[in-house]
Amino acid sequence: MAYTTVDYPTKKALKTAIAEGKRITVYQPNSDLTGSTVPDNGRVFLEEPHYPKPHTWYAEGTMQDGYLVKVK
Repeated sequence: MAYTTVDYPTKKALKTAIAEGKRITVYQPNSDLTGSTVPDNGRVFLEEPHYPKPHTWYAEGTMQDGYLVKVK
């Protein structure tokens, strides 16, 4: 599971940011330990808000050229 660089409190806030044309990047915490990385193009799974806050929402997103362009 990955995080967006900005800690969005709700999925709606993230969808609004995408609709406004903001360039949103995503990262995989502890990728050095797990070997899991975020693809530049393709599907990504998100969990927010960031740790240590409890995760209250999850989403499937689409990455294009290193940016999040769509969220389900």
